[in-house]
Amino acid sequence: MPPRPGQESVWDYPRPPRAEPVRRQCEVIFAGRTIAITLAPVRVIETSHPPTYYFPPESVIPGALVPNEHRTYCEWKGWASYFDVVGPDGQAAPDAAWTYRDPKPGFEAIADHIAFYPQPMEVCLVDGDFVRPQPGGFYGGWVTSDVAGPFKGVPGSEGW
Repeated sequence: MPPRPGQESVWDYPRPPRAEPVRRQCEVIFAGRTIAITLAPVRVIETSHPPTYYFPPESVIPGALVPNEHRTYCEWKGWASYFDVVGPDGQAAPDAAWTYRDPKPGFEAIADHIAFYPQPMEVCLVDGDFVRPQPGGFYGGWVTSDVAGPFKGVPGSEGW
């Protein structure tokens, strides 16, 4: 489906992906409180994927993230380390956020920044627009009204 006016097509995004600082207000709400908010996220865009927003570490409230032992490897960005997201009432979302402590060249802008899976969060917002999770549960892209798919992660997209 072609993008509507004001939308970006994820099919126009680059491959390999690109990290780019943007001026957008991104917010994450979990267990009834804002746990992260920034006007200076770094977004990573890649062909067929909605953007993933990385928050500067100082934009996440202390105590909301608990490091765990989970690690994954991305061919473009390197090794990711994960966090459980914890609410004030002890509610937890395991492996719901991640960071690249020492990303590969080209992705230095996301070093130590935090990305959140939108699905386990109560609400994620980009400039006040409610975020929908990237389909499929594996990827962490943020689907908003200003991006057009189809998005990788839908059934049958494994070979894209």
